[in-house]
Amino acid sequence: MQSLRYTNILQRLNYSPKINLKFKINSVSLNKVRNFSTQSQSQSQSQSQSQRVIPETILKIGRFNHVAIAVPDLVQSTSLYRDILGAKVSQPLSLPEHGVTTVFIELENTKLELLHPLGDKSPISNFLNKNPKGGIHHICIEVDDIYIALDHLKANGIVVLDEKPKIGAHGKPVIFIHPKSVNGVLLELEQK
Repeated sequence: MQSLRYTNILQRLNYSPKINLKFKINSVSLNKVRNFSTQSQSQSQSQSQSQRVIPETILKIGRFNHVAIAVPDLVQSTSLYRDILGAKVSQPLSLPEHGVTTVFIELENTKLELLHPLGDKSPISNFLNKNPKGGIHHICIEVDDIYIALDHLKANGIVVLDEKPKIGAHGKPVIFIHPKSVNGVLLELEQK
């Protein structure tokens, strides 16, 4: 009876043994049966498919940090969030290296970053030319080590906009990943 139940389990797992093996159901766990079955199937499949190499260390992204919104009028947008929506807002901070002036809006679980162009070559100017009323510019996620992240991304063919990290609005190193590499979203990675 147990041998019959075991055979039924193997059939449901699409396992067809080359040798007729008889096991007692209580001597082999179902996980071992599944692993054995999966290994047998995958061995035959892997012979026809190219092997995928999995790196020893994989970049692990961390906490969501903020959403950045490009705005045509920083004073008006700051007033909207502070005076009408009741949010806590920071003082404006100019970042000439990035070509922006930023204001952070503190939320209970994250932040919003208002971005306004600073200087003639600001990337935010280009964004606002295409989106005159403003809009979401990028999202930011934290990483443990920005330099390891940069090397890992480049080694895996991810298009990174910065050759080396720059200091961001939080005083921490940041890099940006091109939207073509991350589903159409400009992604900022920031050192924890």
